[in-house]
This record gives sequence, structure tokens and C-alpha cells, in this order.
Amino acid sequence: MGLFDKKYCDICGNKIGLFGNRKLEDGNLCKDCAAKLSPWFSERRHSTLQEITDQLSYREANKSAVQAFRITRDLGRNTKLLIDDTAHKFMVTDERDLAAENPDVLGFDQVTGCFLDIDEDSSELKQKDDSGKSVSFVPPRYEYSYDFYVTIRVNHPYFDEMKFRLNPSSVDTGERSMAGVDPNWRIGTGSINRNTAAGQFYEYLNMGNEIKEAVNGMIQASSAPQPAAPQTEPAAAAAPAAGGPATVKCPWCGSETPTDSGKCKFCEGPLG
Repeated sequence: MGLFDKKYCDICGNKIGLFGNRKLEDGNLCKDCAAKLSPWFSERRHSTLQEITDQLSYREANKSAVQAFRITRDLGRNTKLLIDDTAHKFMVTDERDLAAENPDVLGFDQVTGCFLDIDEDSSELKQKDDSGKSVSFVPPRYEYSYDFYVTIRVNHPYFDEMKFRLNPSSVDTGERSMAGVDPNWRIGTGSINRNTAAGQFYEYLNMGNEIKEAVNGMIQASSAPQPAAPQTEPAAAAAPAAGGPATVKCPWCGSETPTDSGKCKFCEGPLG
């Protein structure tokens, strides 16, 4: 088969354009089908056609989870952590049209950890000497910029982390290095001047730690013991009707049910 021979998507069957092929281990995938995969998924080239088919089935089922999702908290500014505290579910997305984007919905019990990373980038300032050549200051001088990344580690069949940047563009602090700031530290919001570079740095630092605290809260909520079902003493057996089996009031649904099978014939709950 030649380089420019026509290729067809092994998922939808449509013809793939010249630069539209997304190669699989044992097949081809068009860009439209590839766009339906999870945005956190990165192993497409090492996936089989069956694995991609399975993931697309999961992604289709995920639409119902998105529809049922009810936001009780949203954290972040551009890319957001959205939380449904009632259902113990969450998602991470930078889109506002959730139905169209179909972000992955995960349970609190799928979270294994959360980290905040602050990446520093520095560039040396130069000056011109008498001959017009760029030379270093003595001592050298640098300008600094920072990016803030949150990584949520998860137990999921198609990805193991959700890493996203909090700031849409790098935070430039000029010649002020923020390298000594503890990434776990938070500053009172009333002390932040958002009109300064340092204020923007602290704002994203607070934002990252707020998300960390929320994710750690999910982990605690998922591991907390659930309240036990109320223990109800089984009601005394009613006198059997003439020629019929003994009956008892089901402690689970309250129905009057025969006792001969050992379980309620209406809700199938155990009797005693």
C-alpha cells in the first residue's frame, strides 16, 4: 500500500483526508472520531482498535453522567474543577458548554492524590558595553516568570492523571524571584494586590491550594464510613390464614409477605 493510498476510518468507515489519519496499533482513526476520545487520554498510538472502540462506548455513556451532573462548587478561573457534592462526582474542563464538550465525570473514590507545581522560568538581562556588544551585568541580573499546574491523580481505565494550568499566561514578576515561596502556603485574600505581579502570583498560589484542599476533601469523603442501615426488629409472624403460609411484615419495605422463602416477595429483602 502506497503512502498516498486512500485510507478509511476503522471506527466510522469514512474516508480519511491526506493529513487526517490518527494511526492505531492495528488500524486507522479519523480526526473526528479521535476528537471524541477523552482529552486526558494520551496513549492513542499504542492502542488497539478494540481499545479505542471500548473507550468511545464509555465516552458515549459519559454523556448521561454529564447530563445528571449538578454543580455545587466550581474552583479555578479558566480551566475549572467542577464538583457535585451530592453525587460525589467531579469533572475538570475549560469549556462552558458541558453537553457539547462531554468532560469525563469521575467519582470521589477514583481520586488518589493532588499536587500543585509552580514552574519558574528565568531569562538573563543584558547590557551593552562600549563597543555595543551585549554583556552580563555584574552580578548577573534575571527576570522571572511563573506557571501554576495542578495535577489530580486518578484511578481510571483510560488515564491516570488530569494535569491543567491555572494561569492563562505566564505571571511575570520582573527581577523579583518567588522561588523561596512555600507552594503549600496561602496568603489572606485581603492582603493580595491583584494589580501587582506579586499579587497575581499569590492569587494563583491560593487558587491552587484551594483546589488541593477540595480534592483532598473528596478523598476523605470517599473513605469515610457510611452510616449503617437502620436495624429493625422483624415483626412477629401473623397467624396464617386457613390453609396458607405464615406471614410477616417486611422490615425493609413494610409489606406483608409470606415467611416460607426467608425473603420478602416484594423487595427481596432478608427476613430476620
